[in-house]
Amino acid sequence: MMLKVTDVEYMGNYALLCRFNNGLQRYVDMEPLLKYPMFAELKDKEQFRQFGLDGIIFWGNGADIAPEYLLENGSEWPPIMASEPVPFPNPD
Repeated sequence: MMLKVTDVEYMGNYALLCRFNNGLQRYVDMEPLLKYPMFAELKDKEQFRQFGLDGIIFWGNGADIAPEYLLENGSEWPPIMASEPVPFPNPD
């Protein structure tokens, strides 16, 4: 099965919550990509927020991002939290 983004939600700053056709979802911080020429004009948050979805996420300037990149570089969502605090080792 070819991996596709089925839904995307803007999460603030340069972050997206992506849902995939395999049932997974990832929180992706896109800010590190803004240093590349294709993504540079998306530093303008208004332009960044104007993305489209057609199995991939794309922008009006021609930039797009592969679903595989989003899945591999995103964080699980919701974040997994420890149910109990993890104790620090006793230095003695």
